[in-house]
Amino acid sequence: MSENFIFKKRQSKNNCERIKKFLFNPSIVFRELLRKLSPLIKDDRTYLKFVWLCEQKCILNLNTPKTFQEKLQWLKINNRKPLHTSLVDKFRVKSIVASTIGEQYIIPTIGVWESFEQIDFRTMPKKFVLKCTHDSGGLIICRDKATLDIGLVKKKIDQCMRRRYYYENREWPYKNVKPQIIAEEYIEETDNNDLKDYKFYCFNGEAEYCQVITGRTTNETIDFYDTDWRHMPFYGLNPVASNNPVASNNPPVNYKIMVKLASELARKSESPFVRVDFYNINGKILFGEITFFPAGGFGTFTPKEWNLRFGEKIKL
Repeated sequence: MSENFIFKKRQSKNNCERIKKFLFNPSIVFRELLRKLSPLIKDDRTYLKFVWLCEQKCILNLNTPKTFQEKLQWLKINNRKPLHTSLVDKFRVKSIVASTIGEQYIIPTIGVWESFEQIDFRTMPKKFVLKCTHDSGGLIICRDKATLDIGLVKKKIDQCMRRRYYYENREWPYKNVKPQIIAEEYIEETDNNDLKDYKFYCFNGEAEYCQVITGRTTNETIDFYDTDWRHMPFYGLNPVASNNPVASNNPPVNYKIMVKLASELARKSESPFVRVDFYNINGKILFGEITFFPAGGFGTFTPKEWNLRFGEKIKL
């Protein structure tokens, strides 16, 4: 199956899902309008209150936040360190991570460019990954350069380069990231095209839970484990996914090392909460990214009580 076909199929599916949401949930129309008008609303606090009202159907409590979602909104406004900008920059973060935990955990960079026209695809390897340094979600996975539709890729990358991710949910660290395009080596597991994501939720400098995401392109499951690889009775932050504790007794190779590395990077961030992502490819640990506000700070847990439990762990 060509990369071109896969890309168009996903794009069509996403468009259909968005249309359904608009038809059956009018609040999403208002949310989309807010997103469009976001650059005109200068005050972050005001904007977040509008978004919160639209998303949660209640008033945002920024004076005495209690839940995980509320405290993430508070942190957007009150926890602003220049280092955080570098930590969400997909290029600059690599040198920080390398100096903190070691170069061996970094996915090799093929190139970095300021515009799509600067990329010479003739010199690119057969397999690679393209993404923007200042964005989230804009990703091109090329498994075979011979079938890659360069025009389609350019369209998506140009859209991502124009996008200012900060304005959508006012995630401050993204505000001043320089827009660039980065290409990385393609990584894969020997027996599976879908990479497992190991996302460590770190509170006050210590990793406490690992969110494991599998089957992104098939049947997505989202499970949480503690640092001893015990399956937790909740999942999130995607309400349409489900948990499936099929591997609860079989932690990945070097799991304890991933826990340790996540904690080291969490302490480096100097933030009450941060999520540190890794891949574990046949026993080789590779850094993914650092995120301060999973799901923009609006994601939900199932059961909902864990929203409060996670919030209690964040010491403001």
